[in-house]
Amino acid sequence: MKNKIIIATLALGLMFTWSCTDLEEKVLDESLNGAGQADAISGAIAPAYGQLKSTWIHTNNFGLQLIASDEGILPYRGGTDWYDGGKYLAVHAHTTTPTNDLVTSTWNELTKNISRTLSAIEVLRPLAEAGNKEAQGALYEMKALRAYLNMMTLDSWGLVFKKESSASTSEILRGQDAVAYIESELLSVADVINTDKGPGRMTQAAVWGLLSRLYLNASVYRDPYGTATFAAADMDKVIKYTDNIINSGKFALSPEYFDLFDDKNNSNKELIFAMDQRGVLKDENNRWAYWSIPGSMFPRPESINADGTDGPAITSDFYQTWVKAYGSVDPADADSRFYKNNAKVPANLKDLTGFSPLNDQDHYYCVKAEDFEIDRGIMRGIPWAARKDANGAFFKCDGGYRIYPVKQIKGNGPDKNVGYVNLTEKVDFTKEGSMHYSGYRVSKYQFSHTSPDGNYYSSVDMILLRYAEIFMMRAEAKLRKGDNAGALADMNKVRTSRTARAPIPAALPAITLDILYREYGFEFYWEGLRRNTQIRFGHYEDKWTEKTDTDVNKRLFPIPQVAIDGASNTPGYLVQNKGY
Repeated sequence: MKNKIIIATLALGLMFTWSCTDLEEKVLDESLNGAGQADAISGAIAPAYGQLKSTWIHTNNFGLQLIASDEGILPYRGGTDWYDGGKYLAVHAHTTTPTNDLVTSTWNELTKNISRTLSAIEVLRPLAEAGNKEAQGALYEMKALRAYLNMMTLDSWGLVFKKESSASTSEILRGQDAVAYIESELLSVADVINTDKGPGRMTQAAVWGLLSRLYLNASVYRDPYGTATFAAADMDKVIKYTDNIINSGKFALSPEYFDLFDDKNNSNKELIFAMDQRGVLKDENNRWAYWSIPGSMFPRPESINADGTDGPAITSDFYQTWVKAYGSVDPADADSRFYKNNAKVPANLKDLTGFSPLNDQDHYYCVKAEDFEIDRGIMRGIPWAARKDANGAFFKCDGGYRIYPVKQIKGNGPDKNVGYVNLTEKVDFTKEGSMHYSGYRVSKYQFSHTSPDGNYYSSVDMILLRYAEIFMMRAEAKLRKGDNAGALADMNKVRTSRTARAPIPAALPAITLDILYREYGFEFYWEGLRRNTQIRFGHYEDKWTEKTDTDVNKRLFPIPQVAIDGASNTPGYLVQNKGY
């Protein structure tokens, strides 16, 4: 039986002495790995790991990182959906202010997550000092998790919080001091932390991977507004720690790219660190799967409530990086990471000439619910899925459920019932570009089949660090040191590893920083890494759809005004970032 622990939801009380504590209680299901651990140690660490969901959810850090980059755009859909005070429009256009709710909510959940690691550390430290081996191991995990979370605040706001007691005020560090602190925290546990807890927990490989990320970005973190220098000593350390992971022999690149984002991904040997959703919390969810896809689409015939939200699309700018890379060949016919045809529409049904949802009742094919999957990757044109009748039930057939071209039933004005959802490349903040059908969508994460509702429950772990990134970081470090041959080999290792189905991306004959930057985009799209990569490669000041701002100060987000105001009784303690 899974055990439940009642905890207090902390606002920022453990972070700063000037903050208050929200005593609203939540009941969390704290089985971290399905084993139903009930002791005080697992009870101490569960809230910290469990908070990762709120930190990374689509309307917090995932959305913040995605929409701020050239990868994702979320317009005011049809003048009815997703305006939310203009927060997504501003973040995408780099006109964010200190009162932006997307920035503020991400800050709040992230600092709360750091607070929970400190709370766990304070519980575990005396047990560890008394010789409890399990407590010692858990303590190392919490120190590593705190370092990871502080690296997130450094990446987004240019600062970290150093604090060892909830009774004291956090020391705010920036620049080299911040880098040195995170480095010391990770190095302090690198040789003693567990090596076998799995991707849902902090392990030695995760620590090595985070050290690699830290050194790769160190020049940016030391001077977020300047030109990165990528010191040879930093690149050597990237190579050292990525070598450690690669030489460990514990990980492998997944032959099927989209297996990385499926129900069973927790056991995929490419995962190094992930947000474990296998029953960890009662409110785990599938929002990464449903956020982008059409709101008129019903992806799981066995789940009547599962649908999309017409959220973000990829920008035409990012889509064109694929087009330019493959020239006259459609990216779907050149790179298995771009698209996976799961719906498998029969050839005789693909031609919809002369049809509309008003006269296509016989234009379907039949499939068992458990056998149907929507297409994955980048969705273009007319998708196919289950369809509901006038009573809200799915149309059935002898073999299971009818699969139709998706009918436009959400948004887009009075003609919404006479057309199909036909996703277009054009998406922007204009009326036409903001329609519910505007923009190619990303269907990277599976609608989970292990839960009764494909939207609000999911066993698909959210990947935070995977093996492919290790090769790509090593490739980048080698390239910045002048080892082009070694960099090319590492980059091609990732490109050519997806061998489960055609088309297998061909090895590239040469490598440059521009090519490597492009490959980062192809491999890690929709995983929350694009903004960081753009800054490091000097592309964050580029212009793209609805974004013309070139101010280097926008590399960092504004510190939320509520945090500034909360610290006002300590002058100079929390200083707003430049440019805001």
